[in-house]
Amino acid sequence: MKFRISTLAGIAAAMLCSTAMAQSNDTLAKIKASGVVQIGGRESQIPFSYKPNGGGDPVGFTNDICLKVVDAIRTRLGMPGIEVRYTMLTSTNRIPLLNNGTVDLDCATTTNTVDRQKQVAFAPSHFVTAITAAVKKNSGIASFADLNGKTVSAVSGSTAIQLLRAQRKTLEVKEIYAKDTADGFLMMASDRAAAYVLDDVQLAGFIATAPNPGEFKILTGEALRQEPYGIMYRKDDPQFKEVVDKAVTELMKSGAIEQIYAKWFMKPIPPTNANLNFPMTDAIKELYRNPNSNGV
Repeated sequence: MKFRISTLAGIAAAMLCSTAMAQSNDTLAKIKASGVVQIGGRESQIPFSYKPNGGGDPVGFTNDICLKVVDAIRTRLGMPGIEVRYTMLTSTNRIPLLNNGTVDLDCATTTNTVDRQKQVAFAPSHFVTAITAAVKKNSGIASFADLNGKTVSAVSGSTAIQLLRAQRKTLEVKEIYAKDTADGFLMMASDRAAAYVLDDVQLAGFIATAPNPGEFKILTGEALRQEPYGIMYRKDDPQFKEVVDKAVTELMKSGAIEQIYAKWFMKPIPPTNANLNFPMTDAIKELYRNPNSNGV
């Protein structure tokens, strides 16, 4: 009897283990069982993923792309009623919460890097940005060289910090770390930092929606690096990869992504109806002509 009980217990444990492994390695099966797609969003990454009124679900350019991916998942599974639920992520917890199954898609402004590809998979990149800095117009700062000896804010866990540190041979700055992108801009706007290093388009968003946008400028002639943004999902999941990558690629090849782009970058957006007036760069146009998930 003891042998039978222990054997049954072992079988049950093995089944539970197999179920857990299936859920972690088969996102479509996980979604089919739960009827839910878990999306990782952000509080303040204008206009990619943000809460325009501080509450409710996030909206934005990347979020709209992810909702198209969700439509493709619904079609693939034959489940039109699949629900979308959001978890707000940060630069430091986005990969752990993706890999432990808390979220299925990270839909914000994550840079596709070769290093991150060791931990996660990326859909074809949907944006290319230049890493630069925002400063106050009256600061006297016109280039990165002018930041020497000054305090610079950057988001904790972001690639901007790594790029800044790579400039140490020619540029000495004091780094202060922000908890998120909005906090980093506030540090510069409140004079706790002389400059805020971030992606050019996100800087444009913060300036456009600031109470006093005329006080700030972007060092447009400077760039630490160009970086592609990609939607993250778990590695080693070929069926889910097929659905996600196909949905994103079709948006680009069909031209449908141009309408989504115009909605968020060339028209007034909530909550203040500010217009970022950020036309597609040549790098973005090329990306849509030839979709890829190459990392930097």
